[in-house]
Amino acid sequence: MSSPRTPTTRVAVTGGSGKLGRAVVRDLAEHGYEVVLLDRVPSPDPVEGVVFVKVDLTDYGQVAQALTSVDDRYDHIDAVVHLGAIPAPGLVPNAALFTNNVTSSYNVFAAARAAKIRNVVWASSETLLGIPFDIDPPYLPLDEEYPVRPESSYSLGKAVEEEMARHFTRWDRQLKLIGLRFSNVMDDGDYSEYPFDETPEKRTFNLFSYIDARDGAQAVRKALESDLVGFEAFIIAASDTVMNTPTAVLAEQYWPQVEKRRAVEGVEPLLSSDKARDLLGFVPEFSWREWGERTGNHRG
Repeated sequence: MSSPRTPTTRVAVTGGSGKLGRAVVRDLAEHGYEVVLLDRVPSPDPVEGVVFVKVDLTDYGQVAQALTSVDDRYDHIDAVVHLGAIPAPGLVPNAALFTNNVTSSYNVFAAARAAKIRNVVWASSETLLGIPFDIDPPYLPLDEEYPVRPESSYSLGKAVEEEMARHFTRWDRQLKLIGLRFSNVMDDGDYSEYPFDETPEKRTFNLFSYIDARDGAQAVRKALESDLVGFEAFIIAASDTVMNTPTAVLAEQYWPQVEKRRAVEGVEPLLSSDKARDLLGFVPEFSWREWGERTGNHRG
């Protein structure tokens, strides 16, 4: 499942100053990696020993330089985690979002290939599954087996990135490009409004799913360490929902006509991470419920 590595493997993390990026940088550093943080702004939560380089990912020349060497900061990169992007639809005009995100991903993929970096993990998205599900999902629980259904400029960009990844790995049979379809990334600062049983309509858009940033970081590390080759996409979601209502009850209430391919128990999610568990060894460890119990803010 995982291949041997030295504890000094140097990983570049684009977008390492964002919510998920900060968790990834910290997790990799704690597991013995040398980390180079590539972003437009420094991290608000810096980690000792992590090198920061300011990079505009839409400029191929800057990306190519950053993935090879930067003066006396470092002389090579072994692997890339690409998280740098406008993180959601609606934050900028559609064309600007699509252009920024797709151009950035192309530049990272192409520059990594040119630098002979063959281990690349990047943030794809749960939105490829059809979010916000104005059209019913084809079946439940959802997995990676049906064709992507982008419904926004953001998810259309992610679909293009996954298609690019297929062809980059076709051109270079030794290249690994793993797209992690992260659910809605959350951390302790977000959990005070959980659960959503009184306002479930706020969370039907992604089938009541989420992922703790620390578990997102675990998935990134497991993907980097895997011995897979080629393109693979994985759904990355928590082991529970944002609700206390049993998931089977919610599925029947909101999607009564949709095929239920297997039973779901308790608050098991409707976004399945089974493929990530089987191929990467990913097992979520964090839940908003633990935060509630630890802080005394547990509701329901």
